[in-house]
Amino acid sequence: MISRFLSRASVAAFAATALAAPPTVRPAHSRSPDAPVLIVFITVDQMRADYFERFLPQLSGGLGRLYRGGAVFTNAYQDHAITETAPGHSVTMSGRFPEHTGIVTNTLGVPDPQATLVGGGGPGASPFRFRGSVLIDWLRMNDPRSRALSVSRKDRGAILPLGRAHQHAFWYASDGRFTTSTYYADTLPAWVQRFNERKIPQSYAGKVWQPLLPLAQYSEPDSVRWENYGSNYVFPHPFPADPAQAARLFTEFPAMDSLTAQLALDGVNALGLGRGPQTDVLAVSFSTTDAVGHRYGPDSRELHDQIVRLDRYLGIFIDSIFKIRDSSRIVFALTADHGVAPFPELRAEREHVPVLRADLGPVVAAANARLTGAGADGGTIRVEEGIVTLSRPGLQRAGLVPDSVIAALARDLAKIQGVARVDRPRDLARRDTTTDDLARRWLHMLPADYPAELVVSLAPYAYYSSVEAATHGTPNDYDAHVPVIFYGPWFTVGKYGARALVADIAPTLAAVAGAQPTERLDGRARTEAIRARP
Repeated sequence: MISRFLSRASVAAFAATALAAPPTVRPAHSRSPDAPVLIVFITVDQMRADYFERFLPQLSGGLGRLYRGGAVFTNAYQDHAITETAPGHSVTMSGRFPEHTGIVTNTLGVPDPQATLVGGGGPGASPFRFRGSVLIDWLRMNDPRSRALSVSRKDRGAILPLGRAHQHAFWYASDGRFTTSTYYADTLPAWVQRFNERKIPQSYAGKVWQPLLPLAQYSEPDSVRWENYGSNYVFPHPFPADPAQAARLFTEFPAMDSLTAQLALDGVNALGLGRGPQTDVLAVSFSTTDAVGHRYGPDSRELHDQIVRLDRYLGIFIDSIFKIRDSSRIVFALTADHGVAPFPELRAEREHVPVLRADLGPVVAAANARLTGAGADGGTIRVEEGIVTLSRPGLQRAGLVPDSVIAALARDLAKIQGVARVDRPRDLARRDTTTDDLARRWLHMLPADYPAELVVSLAPYAYYSSVEAATHGTPNDYDAHVPVIFYGPWFTVGKYGARALVADIAPTLAAVAGAQPTERLDGRARTEAIRARP
């Protein structure tokens, strides 16, 4: 069925993207070699693991193919506390937790004013905060000819899977172009310029997003007042009539994932990825599930439609790759950077439970006021994403004892409705981290040199009071539980119930590619899913 949102011409153009490339040297389905020539690493931003079970009967494209024909770890997690995009993407291809990648929050992820965007259209970005190595580094140690291309709507989604490697990373700018930063290049390659010249986002001006499937196939109501900030939460959802505005807001619509896939295919052709004999990497981070999930929530009709559409886009994407490269020499892996929680008010209505929203502001403001009155610097205490920091020198100059201030603040924060607990990082290692998920995930979050004094864990399904969109970011399971799927002739098809980690993906792919990680990893190769080679 062709979407009313993605025209027949667009589908044809998408599917034909790969056809301009020279034919593959090896015929499809030839005997599998010892190592793949192409690893396709897919990250779906904000995709909860349960979406596969919820929507599987309607997944007839790429998501359905990977789930039904892959090695699926059903009990897999991002095992760190701040489940945001940047920390999650730093784990995907490094095999290490944020405590070792150094990527703690989105704001301390890739923003870099010294690495400006080529042609403008957004803030500068680079991986200068990233620590250590990733899969493409290990592959290049094995064979220097290995190359990587990473594409995403988000800068952090494109940059962090490549670590600090000077490979090819492109993301979407606010002016409707894909671009990169001066960390990677001073000019855009001709193939990206040609892609941008097509002005695909602008062509959607005046179009509308309608449900792809017959309405009877959506069980979700289409009139939920908590969605989309309380307005325009009923289908259809129109694009702006102005082409420039349509391009700027294109990121909020499912077609953004189609656009990302099309650029990735153009890049495979232009760079010659997957022709061998070395192993190349194509990393694609699809971001629209996150955009739709934030606006409409995980229980919305819009989210349901987005997953179905992504499934169709991925089906075309996989088929297009198989048209130009030997399918028996390609490995796919799929995961997510984090999950998402439902709107607290919507959950309260449906499950007849209290609305949980935690407001840390009054406690922090009162504590800062007391410290200022005692002679300490103003704004001594700061809280970001549950991490509490303070100026110890400022307290000491005022003759205050930092540990006493911290202990009092911890007691006050712990009394706030919606706060599950408050911990000092130095105390977390004393807990039983095999059973205490919160302690373990905070330990996996914070680098040894990060000046955290306290960490605040929200109660299950609680939001911070200032948050209006559906959100994520906590150490709770609904934010941490994500899919982990391997697909290709190197893996035994089936469902694996053992606990697994996103950090296991990179070492597993390294194992099938015959590459050796160059440092100690937090994850391990999932050898139980790797098929024995003859």
